[in-house]
Amino acid sequence: MSSEDATECDGGEGRPAPGVSRYAEGPVHRYTGEDARDDELSFADLPRLELDQLLGQLVERAQEVMATQGRLRGLLRANQLVIGGLDLPAVLRRIVEAARDLVGARYAALGVIAPAGGLAEFVHTGMPDDVVSLIGHLPQGKGLLGALIDDPRPIRLARITDDERSAGFPPGHPPMTSFLGVPIRIRDEVFGNLYLTESVRGAFSAEDEDLCTAIAATAAVAIDNARLYEAARTRGEWLEASATITRQLLSADSEDEHTPLQLIAERCLEVAGADLVAVALPGEPGELRIQEVADSGEERLRGVRVPVAGSLLGRVFTTGRPLRVPQVGDEAERAALSAVKVDVGPVLVVPLLGSGGPRGVLAAVRERARTGFTDTDLDMAGSFANQAAIAIELAEARAEQQRAAMLDERDRIAADLHDQVIQRLFAAGLSLQSVAMGLGPGRPAERILATVADLDATISQIRTTIFELHDQRTSAAGGLRARLVDVASDAAMALGFDPGIRFEGPVDTLPTEVAEDLVAVLREALANVARHARAENASAELVVREDEVTLCVHDDGIGISAPPRASGLANMRRRAERHDGRCEVTARDSGGTTVHWSIPRT
Repeated sequence: MSSEDATECDGGEGRPAPGVSRYAEGPVHRYTGEDARDDELSFADLPRLELDQLLGQLVERAQEVMATQGRLRGLLRANQLVIGGLDLPAVLRRIVEAARDLVGARYAALGVIAPAGGLAEFVHTGMPDDVVSLIGHLPQGKGLLGALIDDPRPIRLARITDDERSAGFPPGHPPMTSFLGVPIRIRDEVFGNLYLTESVRGAFSAEDEDLCTAIAATAAVAIDNARLYEAARTRGEWLEASATITRQLLSADSEDEHTPLQLIAERCLEVAGADLVAVALPGEPGELRIQEVADSGEERLRGVRVPVAGSLLGRVFTTGRPLRVPQVGDEAERAALSAVKVDVGPVLVVPLLGSGGPRGVLAAVRERARTGFTDTDLDMAGSFANQAAIAIELAEARAEQQRAAMLDERDRIAADLHDQVIQRLFAAGLSLQSVAMGLGPGRPAERILATVADLDATISQIRTTIFELHDQRTSAAGGLRARLVDVASDAAMALGFDPGIRFEGPVDTLPTEVAEDLVAVLREALANVARHARAENASAELVVREDEVTLCVHDDGIGISAPPRASGLANMRRRAERHDGRCEVTARDSGGTTVHWSIPRT
């Protein structure tokens, strides 16, 4: 072949001929005929296998990217679901459900750590209700759950039984193999833990752990927001409770039958979310007495005495500073704060601070398994108690003011009775006496004199009323007048009628020992009337003069033919002789008997 042929074959100027690569090694060949067509349609197998592998890897990587993208979208949806509310119980439920769906677990739970260790709450999903009821009580934070509480770092296991910290399952519990647990941290505090079991892929992966850690971080933010919202809401409820207490205690037309302490206890029970609230006030020296209780059935605590020395209530009462205790360990303290129904756990004790210092203490108690009181609870309960104490003082001051106004009105009425009514009655009596003297002996004069005697008796009754109005002690339940009236009321059932009783003079000024004897003598005399006299009417009259105290008991019975018991009469005489007095039983001209008991007044 000549050089021209070669050039032509190359396509001119050194270019390869069409269909021939210039980078082919070795001599250039041109094929013609059938052999050339067969060789052009054949390829080597090795490059094709490499291309298939590359395409397979590319598809696999694309599937992984799509799966990762799908899980990231799931994480975003879970985050949106978790942060979608502010009610803490609902937030905890959403966290559990979102974590379960995100990592593909059959069961999921969230355990809230109690202040004293263990679990205060356990929110779970995926387990049927009949299985839950068959298992019984919820986990208390032992085994792997407790290990995560003690050491808050993620735990991922292909088989739960492979970990020596596993404590097994109670009877009726469904089988569980794979496990994943991550803590929920709110700044430096571990709020609780997320637990997931039974991965739908057989075992949890490192990617599952990362996703669960991410959702736990979002959960921490959501829980913190919910707690802040709950604190703000609770603060508002405390303020509203304080305003309600003040309004009810100071309302002049309030028809509420509850006592101030009962109002305080019930409102605190509601707002603090407590299981028991008790209000204790000073009793005997060195003691506090529980005056009011609010709960579901701890009535027997009312009246319990708690020593000031060595008790929580006494410490707060003495120092005037509120106290918050996560758990009460001392059995005596627990017994003082609970009866049968409340297993004492977290306790909050605040003083009732008045203008003169602590007036008492208020204690709120929760069950042992519940979460403890917060600093916000402590501050707000203290403010509430102080407001309540001030409201009580204002209510007492208003009552004292009303009492003073009532006493002033009594003085005015007494003065009017003395200066006007008695003087007019006395003048009328003198006029009638003059008329009777002018008429001379006879029936008209006797009737006029009888009217004068009635006027004298009316004047005596008015004077007794004046003494009652002036004497402040007559309003006290323990006054002598009130006690004698109670004796007469008690005897009414045995007598079959209500005996009358009349007072004259400053009855409630008598010494205590004289008052005790008068009560005993009246009770014995009325008892004798009921047993022996067969009377239809009876009356008693107590007259206190400057030099003598006289009690007379009259009846219209069968007379002294049926004398009272010798022992009863002897007791009445002995009580009179003890004060250098005397006791006599005489027959009445109109029928019946009179017991005359009198002693000198010193």
